Amino acid sequence: MSQESIGKKVELAWLAAFYGGLLTEKQRQVLHLHCEEDLSLAEIAQAAGISRQGVHEQLTRASQRLCELEDALGMARRFRRVEQGLLACREALGEKDYDRAEMLLDDLIRLEQEESNGL
Repeated sequence: MSQESIGKKVELAWLAAFYGGLLTEKQRQVLHLHCEEDLSLAEIAQAAGISRQGVHEQLTRASQRLCELEDALGMARRFRRVEQGLLACREALGEKDYDRAEMLLDDLIRLEQEESNGL
């Protein structure tokens, strides 16, 4: 399996963690078997009781829906930005670079304010 293929599965699983509840039950099932269980289309088809073409269509629809939701809502992107900011702040605190830590926290607060104002 290529790095690109693995990366796509990881990204789909990541987006499903945020938006999976907005997919159909069949889409969630197929996506889980594809991303988490790493089953082939044939194996998923057998487990889900649909054709390989049906699996492909469900995966395509689920992927498109997840990307649309992320484009519209940006929850996963925002989560990553906050997580990276907090990790950088922790690192600055560990280095006793309090000015940098304060700047990073100010950036996170500003991000939160911008997001809240955008709602």
